[in-house]
Amino acid sequence: MTPLADILHKRIALTGPLTLADYMAECLLHPEHGYYTTAPVFGAAGDFVTAPEISQMFGELLGLALAQGWLDQGAPHGAVLAEAGPGRGTLMADMLRAMRPIPGLPDAFDIRLIEASARLRDLQRDAVSPYPAQWMNRIGDLPDAPLYFIANEFLDALPIRQFQRAADGWREHVIFSEEGAFRSSFAAPVPVPDLDYRLADTHPGEIVELCPALPALVTELAERIARNGGMAVFIDYGNWRSRGDTLQALQEHAPVDPFKSPGRADLTAHVDFEAIARAAASAGAATSSLIAQGVLLERLGITQRAQALARAMPDSAALENHIAAHRRLTHPQEMGSLFKAIAIHPDGTAPPPGFET
Repeated sequence: MTPLADILHKRIALTGPLTLADYMAECLLHPEHGYYTTAPVFGAAGDFVTAPEISQMFGELLGLALAQGWLDQGAPHGAVLAEAGPGRGTLMADMLRAMRPIPGLPDAFDIRLIEASARLRDLQRDAVSPYPAQWMNRIGDLPDAPLYFIANEFLDALPIRQFQRAADGWREHVIFSEEGAFRSSFAAPVPVPDLDYRLADTHPGEIVELCPALPALVTELAERIARNGGMAVFIDYGNWRSRGDTLQALQEHAPVDPFKSPGRADLTAHVDFEAIARAAASAGAATSSLIAQGVLLERLGITQRAQALARAMPDSAALENHIAAHRRLTHPQEMGSLFKAIAIHPDGTAPPPGFET
């Protein structure tokens, strides 16, 4: 039994079953035994590989898109360039490198990384040096200024609640302890006002998911962008509207039981992009259409960039890896369609580069 498992069994004995959101929060963020506190989570030595780790092209193109958005809005003074969930800092480092040829950039940006893990902050600091980046724990700590924000595979790690539609309400997915193991079931049905709008498109037995932290997080960003200008780009796997059980656990690049070894596996769920759009609209900002990651990267010029890089690769093995990385990022049967992107921008302005309709 992992140390975290013992803690959770004792907590359940004292206070009763945990919601799935509470269970995920402990597994991922426990200060001593949480997944992001203890595990080398990224890359071949970790449990998963993110797009920035696959190829430099991903960060380069997104960095140029954010830079063009800054130019399109008049190159506002004192703008903030921020990333949430920066991993090892690879995405931010690639964006900053791509911005260097643009006059005034990236020095014009106040660079901020939103990261709670001290271990990951050390990795990020090495990656983005010598740029004068600053770290913070929350989006709410960002300066009140024009904001150019990006988050790749950040929202999928936010804890979710799951509900099963019943004839007379919603039954929440809860975790309980039984003979030294974790079991899950659905509680008695109750009304859930936040899901009233889903009564029209679901049937008894269907599962939908809510991410409690997402609306406030997006609202905070959208209010800043509506007030000061800027843009925010979210890239993650998910769909326009939540439907079905999307909870998954990964350990050493393979699926595992999410309730077997708490704190040892990455827990994620698909992002409900409609919830992003709803929160942004309530804050007075606009959102782009939802598009596939592959489409976004192609619009931003990934094929041309791939060809340029390939010409400088005489080694056949390097070239083969480069071609495979391009395919993995863009092909519909790989990350190209599974991952989606949406952007928030000031109401009345054009969508950011790559998100044009």
